[in-house]
Amino acid sequence: MLKMVLGDCLLNVFTVYAPHSGKPDEEKESFRDKVFHLVSCIPQNEMVVFAGDMNGHIGSSNVSYCGTHGGFCYGSRNGDGSRILEFADGLNLVICNTLFTKQEAKLVTYVAGLVKSTGDYITVWQEDKAKVRNFKVISSDKCVPKHKLLVMDMFKARKSWRRKFEPRVRVWKLKEEEM
Repeated sequence: MLKMVLGDCLLNVFTVYAPHSGKPDEEKESFRDKVFHLVSCIPQNEMVVFAGDMNGHIGSSNVSYCGTHGGFCYGSRNGDGSRILEFADGLNLVICNTLFTKQEAKLVTYVAGLVKSTGDYITVWQEDKAKVRNFKVISSDKCVPKHKLLVMDMFKARKSWRRKFEPRVRVWKLKEEEM
C-alpha cells in the first residue's frame, strides 16, 4: 500500500495480484479476506485507488451490480469475475474499466496469442467516481509481456477562489439634489 498526500487529501494506492483460476478456492478466499480487511480499514474521507491483476472476467453486463459495474467492458463474466464484483460491491468500490465506452482494443488488458481478456482493473470509492475523467489501456510490450498498461485520469475538486462580487458605485450617474 502507498499513501500520498495530495493537497488536503490522503490518497491510498493498493496494487494486487490475485491468485489465478487454477489455484484452490481456499487460497482465493484467503486473499480476498486479507485485502477486504486492509481496504475496509481506510476511512471513507480518504481516497482509495485499488488496482491490479484480479484474475477474473467481470464481463460487459452490469446486471445486479449497477453501482459497481458501469456497463462497459469486454467479454463475459466467469466465477472469479462474480467474486470480484461481490468484493467491490461489499467495499463500495466502482470498477473504472467499466465507466467509459471504448473500442474493444481499448478494453482488453491481456493478450496471449489469440486469447484476449480483461483481468486487470482499477477501482475507486463510489463517492470518488465523479473524479474519474478517463480510463485508458495502452498497448506496449515494454510494460509487462502479455499485459497492457492501465491509465486512469483523475482530478481532485479544488476550492474556488473567485473574488466576491462587489458592485461598483457609479458616481457619474449620481445627481445633485435640488433644493
